[in-house]
Amino acid sequence: MKIITQNKKAFFDYEVLDRIEAGIVLTGDEVKSIRAGHVSLTGSYAVIQKGELFLINCNITPYEKAYQKKEDAGLRTRKLLVHRRELNRLAGDISRKGVTLVPLKMYLNDEGLIKLEFGVCKHKKAAGKKEAIKERDIKRETAREIKGVYKY
Repeated sequence: MKIITQNKKAFFDYEVLDRIEAGIVLTGDEVKSIRAGHVSLTGSYAVIQKGELFLINCNITPYEKAYQKKEDAGLRTRKLLVHRRELNRLAGDISRKGVTLVPLKMYLNDEGLIKLEFGVCKHKKAAGKKEAIKERDIKRETAREIKGVYKY
């Protein structure tokens, strides 16, 4: 598995409750652009419309050597491929207050297919963000102390 891009801001802004893998419907030049690493997940999200799951606001830069370059093609809405059972479960999760679908990372799986991992997330409050920073600092300090104590 080769990770193409990660949405690091999502881990800071949201609490991830569940993770789901989905396929993504792309055009040929988008695939080449993604393999080159020209994709950004920041600010993107997934919604359910008419019984299908769509990725909105994901920026894929048009491929340089593509035959047709459309200016608005970078931010177009893309369909995500999930099983019907997962889609029904996601619809139930979204109906709860404050829960949203946020893409976490895009990667190539072992078969060479581009997959998107998105999370069922709940927005963190400012106090929760401060607490997460405090826990991370404590964990880092204890790791440093343990590393210094057991060093021969």
